[in-house]
Amino acid sequence: MIRVIVVDDEALVRSGLRMILEAAGDISVVAEAVDGADAVRAVARHSPDVVLMDVRMPVMDGIAAAGQIASVAKVIMLTTFDLDEYVHAALRAGAVGFLLKDTPPRDLAAAVRTVAAGNAMLAPTVTKRLISSYADQRPARATTARQQLTVLTGREEEVVRAVARGLSNADIAKELQMSEATVKAHVSRSLAKLGVTNRVQAAILVFESGT
Repeated sequence: MIRVIVVDDEALVRSGLRMILEAAGDISVVAEAVDGADAVRAVARHSPDVVLMDVRMPVMDGIAAAGQIASVAKVIMLTTFDLDEYVHAALRAGAVGFLLKDTPPRDLAAAVRTVAAGNAMLAPTVTKRLISSYADQRPARATTARQQLTVLTGREEEVVRAVARGLSNADIAKELQMSEATVKAHVSRSLAKLGVTNRVQAAILVFESGT
């Protein structure tokens, strides 16, 4: 069972999300929180697998909260506002998912499963713009990003580049002809060497490198 905390300042939204997620059968909403500060406390109390969190909230917004909890729980940002500034800030804070509130119920549950399994989940429109945005900024960032990637072994770099293409551990294992356990080990070591906290941030680094 995937343990989820739902964070939104509107009670009706929280209730709707709980109903959608728990109808999936393999997801349990273990707590709700009304703002970012409440979310930080709830995560410490309930140790969820995934936190589904609104961006704009009083007291502490979702991005600030993500920065505090991303190291202990996987964070999906959920918002009405499809704005690049939110996407970039959320990913820098450590979020591994970014979805719009009009995401269909089936896709919402699938996103929770995807993130719980250790993969990233971004709305397709967000992904396209994100890649385009980093491509536009590539000349200024490319040299630094390439230098960061040099800390990886050849095999680790192959794995990280596969991650940047959105492949799961199972897909990478099949493509590179290694076990999933080996892929997982390569991913963990690579993230540590690169000084990033998740697969999305590693992918961004590859986009920035331009190679």
